[in-house]
Amino acid sequence: MAEMSSAGKAPEILFWVGCAGSFDDRAKKITKAFVQLLNKAGISFAVLGTEESCTGDPAKRAGNEFLFQMQAMTNIEVLNGYGVEKIVTACPHCFNTIKNEYPGLGGNYKVVHHTQFLKQLLEEGKITLEGGKFKGKRITYHDPCYLGRGNQVYEAPRDLIRKLDAELVEMKSCKQRGLCCGAGGAQMFKEAEEGDKEVNIARTEEAIEVQPEIIAAACPFCNTMMTDGVKGKDKEASIAVMDIAELLATAEDL
Repeated sequence: MAEMSSAGKAPEILFWVGCAGSFDDRAKKITKAFVQLLNKAGISFAVLGTEESCTGDPAKRAGNEFLFQMQAMTNIEVLNGYGVEKIVTACPHCFNTIKNEYPGLGGNYKVVHHTQFLKQLLEEGKITLEGGKFKGKRITYHDPCYLGRGNQVYEAPRDLIRKLDAELVEMKSCKQRGLCCGAGGAQMFKEAEEGDKEVNIARTEEAIEVQPEIIAAACPFCNTMMTDGVKGKDKEASIAVMDIAELLATAEDL
């Protein structure tokens, strides 16, 4: 973004990578897949790079409002300094925080989740999809809490899966009745509480019930939890966990 700004250029979108997409080895693959799709579609985009800081979501969910506001104000200052208008992110936590909580602190932007943006690119003909590798495959989609129940984004990811000519099979807890992967609300960063089963195992069992070949996710945290669940059930050889962006990039052989 700094380079574009100094050259007097403004990108069409700012891609907010997020902590997971920047530092987690598994989530980096999602970041790369999404960038490949942006390049394929000829979208002018920029990232903040080292100027991007955590949105403050984990701090807020863990109850540290002071830290959240410090992190948010730092980001808003940077975003407003560049005159950013439209932000796309592959993380529902970043999406929810910037969209719904930054306006109260002076950060007003058009915030779009990557599944919504990819659907738009498809509708505009900027990317095309042939089922190819996923034609007829059984894919179940796990609704991230902050995308689904938090922001009512249910159809964009499902529409993209259908476009792959795949067979979309729903788990018993889906859409408004979706079950958390177990990582939301800063749970990702704390030890499990007493109980007889981890939430991600319960969710993975629901997924296995519908006998999918692929569990599709749209959140880096969900991806981690579902991957761990599949490993815990010794199903790695038969069930893959993939982000929607990875499905599209793979179908396109990018």
